[in-house]
Amino acid sequence: MKRYAAITALLLLVLISASDVLAQYENEKDATIPLEHFYVKRQGIGTFRRILSKVTFGLSTGYGSTTFKHNLDGFGVIQNPDSMPKLFRPASVATGYSNWINRVQSSGNTVQPGAFLASSDTTKLGFKSKAFNIPLKATIHIEFNRYRIGAGYSYEYTRLGSFNATSYSDKISSFSPDVSSFFMKKYFLMIGAAVYRYNDYLLVVDANIGGYKLGNKFDNSVIKKGIYFNLGAAVEREMSEYFKLFVRPSYEFKGYKISMPETGPSINHRMNAFYLNIGATYRFPELRRCFLKTCKAQMNHAHGNREYRSRVHPIYKKQNPHYGENYPNLIKYKGKNKNKLNPY
Repeated sequence: MKRYAAITALLLLVLISASDVLAQYENEKDATIPLEHFYVKRQGIGTFRRILSKVTFGLSTGYGSTTFKHNLDGFGVIQNPDSMPKLFRPASVATGYSNWINRVQSSGNTVQPGAFLASSDTTKLGFKSKAFNIPLKATIHIEFNRYRIGAGYSYEYTRLGSFNATSYSDKISSFSPDVSSFFMKKYFLMIGAAVYRYNDYLLVVDANIGGYKLGNKFDNSVIKKGIYFNLGAAVEREMSEYFKLFVRPSYEFKGYKISMPETGPSINHRMNAFYLNIGATYRFPELRRCFLKTCKAQMNHAHGNREYRSRVHPIYKKQNPHYGENYPNLIKYKGKNKNKLNPY
């Protein structure tokens, strides 16, 4: 009797296994009754959608503080009473130069009574100024494992301050260049890596390397620029699997040379800057949004042989794999009810 029972159980197990295999339909047309739609083989994510899901866009703004600084090796400074300082070459005091920040203008020098002259042959001469920046930055990158690589573009408003002498500040007056503000454009490549995680927070170190344009208020025909380097560390807050907020402090190295009208030494300008950017990133989802307008499912789900993401789950919340977590706290535990022992 026991042997017959064991044989019967074995036959039933084989039949159930066979029914499960036969219930795997390749498409919805093979399903004949509504229940069989649950057993339709689901289609995977398409190649284009899979590639697109690796792409992350970022947008940020913030504040920057730039230090403009240059030395005047090979030049001298003449300060006449009640006038702005001018440059001259030690061999020719009669020829003066002004506006050497954005474009050089040559004019005659007249040494007036009470004038002060200083030469870089005996003293280190230069001027320094502070400026503030308001950047608008857009990036696109691809992540693989903990590494990321991409590119970006930044459009910045820069407001210049007065330039003060680094030597003889009591005898050489400050001056304001003929350009008080300008817009700067940057284009760069970015590389980075995630180095530390704490719950929903991620620390990412990265570098931006590229070029920049100073705008039409600068005479680009006499300016020679190099590449710039921006090194930063971003703290990212993962709001969901697609959406992140971040704060990124960084320091930037850049500079340019401006040539004089005649042959001779150029003036090297440094414009290093500190930035604090605040922004957000968004990654394309792997799954398409559910096509059914009346569908209220909060988690990833299937209709027929296709899988979709929720229509109602916001991108700024993490999705619990079991129920979506759109409303993780019950009403009876919110607001004034949270202090009640038994609100109902």
